[in-house]
Amino acid sequence: MRYFIYLSYDGTRYHGWQIQPNGISVQEVLNKALSTLLREPTEVTGAGRTDAGVNASLMVAHFDTSHTVDGNLPYKLNKFLPQDIAIHSIRPVRDDAHARFSATSRTYKYYIITEKSPFEPYAYRFPQPLDFNKMNEAAQTLLDYTDFTSFSKLHTDTKTNNCRITHARWEQLTPTKWQFTITADRFLRNMVRAIVGTLLDVGRGTLTIAQFQQVIEKKDRCSAGSSVPGNALFLTDITYPEELFNE
Repeated sequence: MRYFIYLSYDGTRYHGWQIQPNGISVQEVLNKALSTLLREPTEVTGAGRTDAGVNASLMVAHFDTSHTVDGNLPYKLNKFLPQDIAIHSIRPVRDDAHARFSATSRTYKYYIITEKSPFEPYAYRFPQPLDFNKMNEAAQTLLDYTDFTSFSKLHTDTKTNNCRITHARWEQLTPTKWQFTITADRFLRNMVRAIVGTLLDVGRGTLTIAQFQQVIEKKDRCSAGSSVPGNALFLTDITYPEELFNE
């Protein structure tokens, strides 16, 4: 049977979600835990690939097993896994359900703080003054485009750089903390971090909104801003058609 597993993780000490030859990954740790508890080789396929240091308050993956999974497996996994990976639930799905390809939307959040704080290890401190109204104007224009080559990591194996962004907005959480939320049907590698970095150029006045649009239209990564650090980025939601689930 095939199952979807819902989890969260602190990406600080991992080289991203995907198994890497040069460092520990979340996928590798989860594979080993499931294989041990199910007593058969088990591999999970994630809904996406978060980069090194990036966090997930919600990640979804699927795995196949010859065993019937009972309600105790999340509890057993949580006892077995390290503190920085938490399992929330496991749901049976149709045999053709796919954590990556069946997803209809994904949401990321990025956090900016404007002054130093010892309690914010998961935010990017940016002390320069920012015009968040202009940043929101620029962010809104993302919804008018589909080709985001300018915000994609170079030399990936992606067949298309087209994505459909349905939401992109900055919100103030406290006097010194801001949250950027972006939702799309899919994301390219490094896309959110590159978008945020380019929006910061708009906010500090080194890029106009028209120039931000030109960056998108050039379809050239070198024209966009720098990628912001991964520690402040969270994958927060993934949606699927309800008919995929067998419960």
